[in-house]
Amino acid sequence: MSTVEFNQMLLSNADFLKPFAFTLTRDNEVAKDLLQETMYRALANKDKYNVGTNIKAWLYTIMRNIFINNYRRRARQNTIFDSSANDFLLNLKQATISNTAEAGMNLKDMKAAVHQLPHIFRNPFMLYCDGYKYHEIADMLKEPLGTIKSRIHFARKLLKEQIRRF
Repeated sequence: MSTVEFNQMLLSNADFLKPFAFTLTRDNEVAKDLLQETMYRALANKDKYNVGTNIKAWLYTIMRNIFINNYRRRARQNTIFDSSANDFLLNLKQATISNTAEAGMNLKDMKAAVHQLPHIFRNPFMLYCDGYKYHEIADMLKEPLGTIKSRIHFARKLLKEQIRRF
């Protein structure tokens, strides 16, 4: 297929792409840019077009892929990461709310409540609070994973009961 024939096919199918571009973008100017980028990519990749196949489908696929790539690029550009060791997400829309229940309790009372737990519940709970994962605690205490999860759950339940009394 000659370059002239290919260009004629592109131009004759460009009118079908305009509504699709607008459907994707919902903005006339952005749709024009998307159409122009699609036509450019089609011309640049003319050697990848198989003669005799549906050129409309090929152009629609190019346009859709450009739109998806641009969308993903914009989403990545809008995410800001802190360079601290914890890599907190800065643009997370959360407001800090003070915990009045915890503030009203004395830290000494909370520690006492934890230490009043039965030994079987206290050890897995303390390890969990220290930041260990369930499977790590199970390995350390040589207990099944389900048992560790259950004991931590019951430790929380017992602590809730004790804290309600304060």
